[in-house]
Amino acid sequence: MRLIVMVVFGDSGVCKKLVGRIKDVAGSIDRDVKLMEVCGTHTQVVARYGIRSVLPSNVKLVSGPGCPVCVTAQRDIDCVVELALSGVTVATYGDMMRVPGSRMSLNGARAEGADVEVVCSVVDALRMCRDREDVVFFGVGFETTAPMSAVALKSGLCVYSVHKTMPAAMKMLLLMDKVNIDGFISPGNVSAIIGSSAYRDVDAAQVITGFEAVDVLASVLMLLLQIRKGERKVENEYNRVVSARGNPAALGVIDEVFEARDADWRGLGVVGGSGLGIRKRFGRFDAEVRFSDVLDDVMEPKVFNGCRCGEVLCGVCEPHECGLFGKKCRPDSPMGACMVSSEGACGIAYVAGCF
Repeated sequence: MRLIVMVVFGDSGVCKKLVGRIKDVAGSIDRDVKLMEVCGTHTQVVARYGIRSVLPSNVKLVSGPGCPVCVTAQRDIDCVVELALSGVTVATYGDMMRVPGSRMSLNGARAEGADVEVVCSVVDALRMCRDREDVVFFGVGFETTAPMSAVALKSGLCVYSVHKTMPAAMKMLLLMDKVNIDGFISPGNVSAIIGSSAYRDVDAAQVITGFEAVDVLASVLMLLLQIRKGERKVENEYNRVVSARGNPAALGVIDEVFEARDADWRGLGVVGGSGLGIRKRFGRFDAEVRFSDVLDDVMEPKVFNGCRCGEVLCGVCEPHECGLFGKKCRPDSPMGACMVSSEGACGIAYVAGCF
């Protein structure tokens, strides 16, 4: 039987009923169940409403690689820092400024005189490139932000692309021995672009979910119902926004400008076909091509001893289990990427007081 949920935002009665139903269904499953939210905004919702605290003891909810800032590989941070130090103007979103690199962060590069500009949108970066010769936009994000980067690149903006695709990462997580995921709370924003059909090859119970507390609770219930029946399918709780085919216009411009390539994810390593690399015919706007002489000299990234961001991003380690959390690593002095971003699991846990 298909579960139909009436979403009544702010109705505590609806949430209480969902929690009760979750407990009933979980009680009929005679094992532990591990669910993962793979969207940083869902992590925020889970923490803000204390959703983990109301789940039954055999249902564990963990965070995954849903923060684009957090999953950006160390080498990519180092490369963009090197571009900035070489005299290239770098435009980036604010969260990327404080992610530690092997040598320094982009904030550190700016302190040394590099021209690093924080932008609120890729449109700001496009305006900058019309006034200056060497401007590179640090293109970060999943399928949600990739269309904007693609349109700006077609308009003449040089991009260092670390855009990534979420279904490929989900498939990789299922192959990792220590992860053991039973089901995914799939990202509503990404799914609005790629559509629910994009997850067909992910062999796990999945529910595409909106961003209210009632959405997340409904998705947990829907996942438990699937797991109890032994099903592995894609359900769409967020059908008020997400369709099966997604956004054809956005997908069209992504396909025009980008092509699938292997990409390095913090925590997951190299995931085949998960990156959005810039096609050769747009090479003059590809920072890795235009500034290859600078980037060829970037050394292998350094490993930060003690930081467990990679494990947090795979759901193997919870933020408070890292020895640096809340001590040497805090939002005002982050040691790892997961403490930097507002969508990072460590930063969210710190603000929520999860010590």
